[in-house]
Amino acid sequence: MSQFVSGLILAAGTSSRLGKQAKQLLPWRGTTLLGWVVRQVELSPLDEVVVMVGHEAEEIRHKVTPHRARFVETHGFREGCTASIRAGLEALDAKARAVVLILGDQPEIDSEIIATVVEGWRHLQAPAVRMSYCGHAGHPLLFTQALFGQLRALHGDKGVWKLLAAHPEWVREIEIDRPLPSNINTWEDYVQLTAGSPA
Repeated sequence: MSQFVSGLILAAGTSSRLGKQAKQLLPWRGTTLLGWVVRQVELSPLDEVVVMVGHEAEEIRHKVTPHRARFVETHGFREGCTASIRAGLEALDAKARAVVLILGDQPEIDSEIIATVVEGWRHLQAPAVRMSYCGHAGHPLLFTQALFGQLRALHGDKGVWKLLAAHPEWVREIEIDRPLPSNINTWEDYVQLTAGSPA
């Protein structure tokens, strides 16, 4: 029997660099930005999908309809992604042997990339796995249950990357011949990405 792998979509942020609008709800390919990411993750082989929300949580719940994912609220979301990770780990199924961290503002990460991470980990059995896009490290990131304690101890922003930088011996990279997925942080990012994306 395959080991149970959970997915955490980190989508609790305040969109402070974008302006007044919640970037999670920006129009994207017939749905919203977060709706598209959730759909891609739900199509992947992950055994469960947990969506971490915080800023505008009520509106997001109203406008994003998951099929098999479930929402969990991050009460300390203003702290950054590590608050969502800590809350998300507490919400995972007890059977979880690994967790894949997925950013809610990277719509170019699709079900195929997530499957590649999971399948790569099943082969490598490393404590942590990250994607490498033509030599550029990026999300998704996978951590095994053995590192859940270290993830719970993180605080502030970029904590996950600092943890990986401090322990390169934990990490195995999976190379993929695709461009590094873009983050939508500003209105300019959104305009640029939508200009090159099918409707």
